[in-house]
Amino acid sequence: MERPLIAALLLVGLIIGSGVGSSYARARRGWNDYQAAKKTVPGARRAAWLLIKVVTTKVGVIALLLIGAVAYAAAGGSGEATPSAPNPTSTPDERPAR
Repeated sequence: MERPLIAALLLVGLIIGSGVGSSYARARRGWNDYQAAKKTVPGARRAAWLLIKVVTTKVGVIALLLIGAVAYAAAGGSGEATPSAPNPTSTPDERPAR
């Protein structure tokens, strides 16, 4: 009678032990992954801020160029003289009046 009881207790202990052991292994892996990610955060943060600064600089330069182009166009700085209305002058085949 004692043998089946020992076998049942051994089986229950094995099931509980494997569950606890796998949970412990999963927790250790998670902790190691967390520590590795924690070490990479400062570098990733610096890289993210650097990318944000680069993009902000590019957007600022493009915005300044657009504002400059609009101001140049609004000031009429095309460089070409606008054609004036024709003046009523005498034509070469007409004789000037005296």
